[in-house]
Order: sequence, then structure tokens, then C-alpha cells
Amino acid sequence: MTMQIQFLGAAGEVTGSCHLLQVGNHRLLLDCGLIQGGRKDEARNREPFPFDPKNVDAVILSHAHIDHSGRIPLLVKSGFDGPICTQKATADLCRILLKDAAFLSEKDAEWENRKRERKGLEPLFTIRDTENALDQLKALEYDRKTTILPEVTLRLSDAGHILGSSIIELWLGSGGEARKLVFSGDLGRSGMSVLQDPVTIEQADLVMMESTYGNRLHRGWDETRAEIKAVFNDALSKSKGNILIPAFAVGRTQEILYLFAKHYKEWELDRWRIFLDSPLAIEATESFARNSELFDDESLRLWRRHQERSLLPNLRFTRSAEESMQLNRIRSGAVIIAGSGMCNGGRIKHNLKHNVWRKECHILITGYQARGTLGRALVDGARHIRLWGETIRAGAAVHTVGGLSAHADQAGLLKWYSKFENRPPMVLVHGEEQAANGLSERLQERLGAPARVARPGEVVSLLNGSHSMLR
Repeated sequence: MTMQIQFLGAAGEVTGSCHLLQVGNHRLLLDCGLIQGGRKDEARNREPFPFDPKNVDAVILSHAHIDHSGRIPLLVKSGFDGPICTQKATADLCRILLKDAAFLSEKDAEWENRKRERKGLEPLFTIRDTENALDQLKALEYDRKTTILPEVTLRLSDAGHILGSSIIELWLGSGGEARKLVFSGDLGRSGMSVLQDPVTIEQADLVMMESTYGNRLHRGWDETRAEIKAVFNDALSKSKGNILIPAFAVGRTQEILYLFAKHYKEWELDRWRIFLDSPLAIEATESFARNSELFDDESLRLWRRHQERSLLPNLRFTRSAEESMQLNRIRSGAVIIAGSGMCNGGRIKHNLKHNVWRKECHILITGYQARGTLGRALVDGARHIRLWGETIRAGAAVHTVGGLSAHADQAGLLKWYSKFENRPPMVLVHGEEQAANGLSERLQERLGAPARVARPGEVVSLLNGSHSMLR
């Protein structure tokens, strides 16, 4: 029997998660995400899949973030017609995120065609393609084994990264050729707001683990909260401009709102007007409310106290474009949470246009910024940025609050792997080269783990001896 996995995305980079698993005559995809970053990176999404989508029997989706789910409509458009197995909260969020991605794809194609003398660029996928893909979702509960194909049994466990994020356990084959594959998906951090801690797994024949922050340690929670408080204090003590917070619509936005509610008095948030300027984030927040049984105990108690009234008394949702444009007239005293989290699209670009040049304003960076993105340029200290062909001076104070990351850091990843019995071989994915190599070295030094970094297109057999798999 053939039993192998090929790393086709998020190998040596963070976005575009996609791995092809073959078990006998069956083929499965673990994730099918969009490649994000600069124009050259995103252009790769239009390249043909390195396999025939018609020959894929099922997709297993670790979570709803677009770098893991975003090419699923394209996969369906290209002929895939099997089940898309995922946790039920992820299925709920995908109905929001994938429709938004389709809308943006259609708008981007329309914009490009306006600029071209020769028109005809098609969207990567359409809203109709997305609706077809959503019809194929198979929503699963955590902690239940499900046979999805002959000799393929699946169990999802809470990864603690975003609502519905999953660690994927797969029991493959039978008898002497039976193997167990574990894919971490994106692992969260212990002690994160709102979410449960990642579940630990003890047995595997091969582990695929993310390595986004494999070479660094995050700041502690207390230090991170103190850093956010200091930004507000600084803004209040000087000329009070606006504070912009580019935030991922799913996960980061809800964590920020929770922290604002928890520290409302301490951070003097009553002195600000707070706006959630993202229809997508508003819908995602409503999805969180529908799935509140997945919250950790503290967050669930806070939610139940506030669900009959606003979580924050001065929070306003700006759903329409007209409401969003009104924010451009506010000169001071506004906290604006907007997408996208890497500043590459969405309303945050409009917010930046009207605020980034003003030295009294602040930009609070709260998440990972991929190479080639506008957010990465701001973090790296760019003094000028480009928006819609216009060069704008970057005069606002930029604060990078790395302690809010929803990804485990090096210590968290080491701790999660250390719970496996007998140190199974491991392949590191979903990390830039420096981060993944740093984690691989530390795993071998500290735990004697047989670990290596996945290379694009590499194939690993699960039927070799445990320590020869990765040679």
C-alpha cells in the first residue's frame, strides 16, 4: 500500500497551507489555503494545482483562516466534488470568510480589467463557486472519531488558535501497515483570551507541526497588557489623535474586544469612541457568539454577563460604507479596529490614508505581518507607504504588540511536542525558513527529536521505519 504525504504549500513559508495525503488509492488534502503576501506571492494562486482536483476524495480543513481555507472554492471550481471535513465552528466561519474572499476576488478582477487596455481577467473564484464549496462542508464535533474513507479515520481536537481550530489526528491503513499521522494545524497559546488551551496528543507515527514563531518567544500576558495600556496612556497624555488597530477578522478582533471589556476601567476606555470598522469582523463576532460553548471558562462568564447588552458601552459597529467614510472626519478620540490584519486590503487602508501621516496618531500592530505586506513595511519602519498609487508619509507612532499572537511560540511548540511518547519523527511546516530552522535545531538539542523542515514538493512515506522517514 502507498501511504505518503506531499508538502505543496506553507513549506518554507507561512501562507498557502496545502498538503496531499495518499493512502492506497485514496487522496486527501489537509488544508487548501490562499498564498498571501506581495503581488508575486499572490499571483501564484492562479497557477494550476500540482494534482488533479477531480482525483481528490476529501479535504480536511484545520481552521477557517484564509491561508488555510481560501483556495477551496477554486478547488471545487476545478472539479473537486468530495466532502470538506472540519469542525462545526470552522464551517460556520467559512460561510463568512469564503464569501468575503469571493467578493474581493470579483472586485479585484473588475479593478484590474478597468486598468487594462485588454480586458478579460477572470476572478480567481466567484461567489457561485464559493456557494458550491460551502454545500460540500461536513461539520464535525471535537473529540469524535469519524471514518471518512476506507482505512482513514479522523478525529479533531481543539488547537486553541481561533474558534473551531483543530489538531488533526488520522488513523491510516490497517494491520501491520497501520499508521497515525498528526497535523497540528495552527497551534494557539496557553492562557489566551476567549479560547481553550491546545489539546495535547500523546501518540503518532509522524507529526506535522507549524513553526510560525519557531525561533522566538512571545512576551508574557501581563507584559503585553501593560504595553497596550501604555499606548492608551501615551495617547491620552499628549495630543489625543486616533488609534488604528489593523486586526484579523477572526480571532484577533474578538480577543481585542474581550481585553477591552475586561480592562475597560483600568485602561480608561470610557474616554474613547471605539469602532469595529469591518463587516467581516462584525459577522465573525456574531459567529463567536453562536459558538460560545467553545470559550474558556472566564470568557464564557464575561460573555454571559454582557450578552443582554453591549460588551462595551461605547462600541459601535460600522457596517455600511457610508458609516465607515464618516470615520475619516474624526480627528481625535477614536479607536478604530479594522481589517485586513496585514493592511493589504479592506477598510484599514482607508483609515491609514486619513491618519498614518499624522504624528499624533498611533497604529497598534497586533498580529503576524507576512513579507511583502503593507503591515510588514510599517513594522519595519517605512517612512513612506503607497496607497492607490499615492505616496503618503508615515508619521504616526507604530507599536508592535507581539504578545497577542494567536500562535504558540518556540517554548509552546516544544512543550506541545514533548507530550508525544517515543519522540516520533516530525516535519515542520507553516514557517519562514529562519523560524523553521531555528525550531528544528532546538527540538533536536532539547528533546532529541528527529525533526526537519518541509521542502516545497517533498514527499515523505509513512511506511518507513520511524527514524528513516525523514532521511
